[in-house]
Amino acid sequence: MTELTTRENLWEAPLACGPLDATIEVPGSKSLSNRYLVLAALGSNPVRLEGLLRSRDTELMMTALEQLGVICETDTSDETVVTVVPPRAGEFRGNIRVFCGLAGTVMRFVPALALYADGPVYFDGDNQAYKRPMKPLLDGLEQLGAKITYEGIKGHLPFTVIPPTDYQLHEDKHISIDSSASSQFISGLLLASARWDGEITVTHTGKTLPSMPHIRMTMTDIATAGGKATYKHKTWSVPTHTVQLPSNIVIEPDLSNAAPFLGAALIAGGTVRVPRWPSSSTQPGALLPGYLRDFGGDVTFDEDTHVLSVTGNGSIEGLGTYDLSPAGEIAPSLAALAALAREDSTFTGIAHLRGHETDRLAALTTEINRFGGRAEQTMDGLTIHAVSRDNLHGEVMESYADHRMATFAAMIGLVVPHTCIRHIETTKKTIPDFVGMWTTMVGHKND
Repeated sequence: MTELTTRENLWEAPLACGPLDATIEVPGSKSLSNRYLVLAALGSNPVRLEGLLRSRDTELMMTALEQLGVICETDTSDETVVTVVPPRAGEFRGNIRVFCGLAGTVMRFVPALALYADGPVYFDGDNQAYKRPMKPLLDGLEQLGAKITYEGIKGHLPFTVIPPTDYQLHEDKHISIDSSASSQFISGLLLASARWDGEITVTHTGKTLPSMPHIRMTMTDIATAGGKATYKHKTWSVPTHTVQLPSNIVIEPDLSNAAPFLGAALIAGGTVRVPRWPSSSTQPGALLPGYLRDFGGDVTFDEDTHVLSVTGNGSIEGLGTYDLSPAGEIAPSLAALAALAREDSTFTGIAHLRGHETDRLAALTTEINRFGGRAEQTMDGLTIHAVSRDNLHGEVMESYADHRMATFAAMIGLVVPHTCIRHIETTKKTIPDFVGMWTTMVGHKND
């Protein structure tokens, strides 16, 4: 890495010099880690979480919970083992400030916990977080009796949640919100409903609902904590129950974070393996093997060893028109494959990606066109045209403070020389040592 590259905070993505042959240990699931942290905090007894992801998003979640009076104690011999001890009286601490960073699960889950605080809770985040929509969740909290005061633009961070009266916490409630912009609004309300002393129903009023697998994940996690969340006709119901996770929970690897590594096998050729792949999972990333097969990859899963293997030859098939609504978070990795494919691909059902860490549809279009590819946005997705790899050229790629845009660019850099990524450290949001893992996979020394 040159002095200029270091000074400008650029990282030159390593070029694959031949077929890959790598086994990648993927850290724990961010989605499951933060859901289990919240449910553990809502209980009465300590919960030991094994395999917890330690990244910026989970650190922000643990710090937020500690502000609320929860103890998150890290095992001295293994930082991925954390014991969560809820407040003794079961009441969260109020009159505090919670910093959300750019973590969607913190800014959409923790405000619902403020319902059970003994005073107002102020929420703030990174400047870029001010652009992320929050109003449907906050409308839901108001329907539960909370009061919201906005410190900036209505419907966005920063804001203060003033909890409802104790009397209101014991009433049956019905909430109606439009969760078209993010499934996290529904998940945040369902998680908080698990503690409510009364039945809560949540109805989605919008026409589309992205990332339904994430909501099913939330429902399954509530059931693991002894509760029950049912779904029928765009409405979820959570009756009164006691929240308590088992005393020990083992967290799966993050299957969506496996996408750049497994996709690399299709781009560069060779085989990449991910151990500890579950036989079944509520994670949207569980759909990844099917997507990679459709791109032309040879995908195998060993039921005995739980190793998922993907083999490619460097030639990628296009997908035609393809619905990605169940797993939009994988879209940037799949967009990298589509940009290097032999035929066109059009991804549909992902309009909600405009409200993620950045406007991912705009970012992907800009970056694909930047290095010589061809892409344009559609109403609900993205069309990526096939372009000869000979026409692609190395460029400085922007990460947009978005971990998935950074890993997208690293995938392109496998076969496009001199691809540099600005602020690669944004990958620490979910993959603490992405640079080390990536360079090891490609076969380069980690400088």
